[in-house]
Amino acid sequence: MPHIRVRQRTDTDMSTRYKPAMMEVLNRVPRVHRAQRIPAASARVASDLAYRLPAVTPLRPVESPVRRWRESLYLIERHMPYKKRRLQVGDPVQTAGDLFGCLHLVHLGAVKTKVVAACGLQQVVGLHLSGEWVGFDGIASGYCACDGYAMDTSEIWTVCYAVLLQTAERVPELAHVLRTAMGSQLARQHQWRVAMATLPADARLADFLCSWVQALALRELRTDHMALYLTRAEIGNYLGMRLETVSRSFTHLVELGLVVFDDKRRRHFATPDINALAAYVQGKAHPRADRCMADA
Repeated sequence: MPHIRVRQRTDTDMSTRYKPAMMEVLNRVPRVHRAQRIPAASARVASDLAYRLPAVTPLRPVESPVRRWRESLYLIERHMPYKKRRLQVGDPVQTAGDLFGCLHLVHLGAVKTKVVAACGLQQVVGLHLSGEWVGFDGIASGYCACDGYAMDTSEIWTVCYAVLLQTAERVPELAHVLRTAMGSQLARQHQWRVAMATLPADARLADFLCSWVQALALRELRTDHMALYLTRAEIGNYLGMRLETVSRSFTHLVELGLVVFDDKRRRHFATPDINALAAYVQGKAHPRADRCMADA
């Protein structure tokens, strides 16, 4: 880097440019009597900062939800070794308490995760469809935090977590996908807690069904004839409702024409108008939310 010379100011220059009152202030400022150099260390720091802090930081374009769930599968298949497992209904994906070492990516089917309390009570804590990850909650403790089971005939891709981190260092897109997946699961947990606090039972069930239909639509799966892979008791467990309340809420939604069952066992259903179902949820949310704020 060339040396930068600072021009020396003379008394003649100063008197011709400034008034006497200003001269008193300027005389208190040390003058530069010789040429100065910028230290080499400062030059290196400046150049390093210029490299690390560009004038305009490029932002990654926001991808659509459709692209997001496909991207995980594409990047894993292209850049990483993985173990492919074909599971039937009820087969375990992972077991709580096992040493954490792998993450699981749902390729086909669906997976539910459960935790068991000290008293033996089981709680459904997560539902995962194609393109979603299972096992993030074991990273912090080093042990699998929940049991995972296949809800339908499923295909699971299992990857080594240590290899995944190494691959993410050289494939930035994979690192971005992992962070996005973690953020999506956190956001889903927040939405679930808000629904638990602000929605009555029938609207909570409607919100669950609406989310399920939208998730299937994003994956280009059938939404006119859908299967409930959870029992009524499991739905109530997941939504914080009693079994009887789940049955009454289903009956109420059927009477309103928002849900139609295709069989007597009520395992397959359809939503004639998803917009009407979503509007029903929104209409039920506001009164209870206002009441909660008034109580606070």
